Amino acid sequence: VSCLCGSAPCLLCGCCPSAKNSTVSRLLFTFFLFLGTLVSIIMIIPGVEKELHKLPGFCEGSGSVLGVQTHVDCGSFLGHKAVYRMGFAMAAFFFLFAVIMVCVRSSKDPRAAVQNGFWFFKFLVLVGITVGAFYIPDGAFTSVWFYFGVVGSFLFILIQLVLLIDFAHSWSQLWLRNAGESSAKGWYAALCIVTFIFYATSIAAIVLLYVYYTKPEGCTEGKALISINLILCFIVSAVSILPKIQDAQPHSGLLQASLITLYTVFVTWSALANVPTQACNPMLLVRNSTSSATAIQPLTTWWDAPSIVGLIIFILCTLFISVRSSDHPQVNKLMLTEESAAGAGSEAAAVESGLHRAYDNEQDGVSYNYTFFHLCLLLAALYIMMTLTNWYRPDESLRVLTSPWTAVWVKICSSWAGLLLYLWTLVAPLVLPDRDFS
Repeated sequence: VSCLCGSAPCLLCGCCPSAKNSTVSRLLFTFFLFLGTLVSIIMIIPGVEKELHKLPGFCEGSGSVLGVQTHVDCGSFLGHKAVYRMGFAMAAFFFLFAVIMVCVRSSKDPRAAVQNGFWFFKFLVLVGITVGAFYIPDGAFTSVWFYFGVVGSFLFILIQLVLLIDFAHSWSQLWLRNAGESSAKGWYAALCIVTFIFYATSIAAIVLLYVYYTKPEGCTEGKALISINLILCFIVSAVSILPKIQDAQPHSGLLQASLITLYTVFVTWSALANVPTQACNPMLLVRNSTSSATAIQPLTTWWDAPSIVGLIIFILCTLFISVRSSDHPQVNKLMLTEESAAGAGSEAAAVESGLHRAYDNEQDGVSYNYTFFHLCLLLAALYIMMTLTNWYRPDESLRVLTSPWTAVWVKICSSWAGLLLYLWTLVAPLVLPDRDFS
């Protein structure tokens, strides 16, 4: 009990490796996010979803629109409602800590003890907010919270793109450095093979998008979106190997461009999976039809391929935020993370003593911005909420879950923003020659 109410290092057992106090705290907050995600997944499973109407008051008043009771059966989207309320609870939980942790400079601040300890009470707070969220009356809650989810998901996709760009640059630099130090051609061969696999996968995926999400006549929007992103990916790939770009950034190359291209194709696929035109979206039939042919299918099924891939990327990026500071100062400045110099001495002392498995590495300064970290988890909670509901929302009749064009354009715009961001990382040293981009 003392450990559960104490600081993060107390939770480490003797068999755990040495760890920083800041890292353990981030991982535990991330665990809370994953726990909420797991509960959301369980609630949207058809067998569990059918039982949600037994919750007191959860299904009552579902037909209340602008104060008028329409007596609509809410059973068709109970799982959808449950995920929205879990998303609200997690977002409220992380927003609360984001506000509390404003301007914390070091672990000497009394509020740092709240960040790094009292885990049992934090769990109780999360449970309490979650229970309260299920008593929120419907009214306009679902419609309004949908747009909060849209904005938050857009911002989290941009964070994913920043992390992906940083990962691609670090990957390329590591392999090129290994090739230079060992004078082995195998590293260059591996670099070429991985780049070829990424581009081949992207080309194959684009062909499949044209085959399954467009028609010879019609589906103009889908054709235009796929073509535009294809052209943009070709442009950034060509720019990445221009002589001037190579002179300014010797480590830039096709590996980074191929990874960005592959992610852009995924976002395009995810966007096309939300096109509300049934003839142009073969995945729309399961969730958006009330015909007899598909009446047995649950309307809130989330485990289609784009959602599963999105869930995997969400998990990897969230863990990335929790455990790693970038090797690049520019990314650290953008993500408000840094390696505290004080942590080095603490780590050496911990290893030398061999007794303390965890240590406080933030006595002279925090290694990450507490508020920004909680805001990232808040955006992650909104993103996973939208992913599990396929960006669907109840229509005006509150009987069918529909996919709005809003979801399509938010995802497409995020892919364009990501490509522009990557393009800026390539041309910035040329545009701003006086700045250090090492």
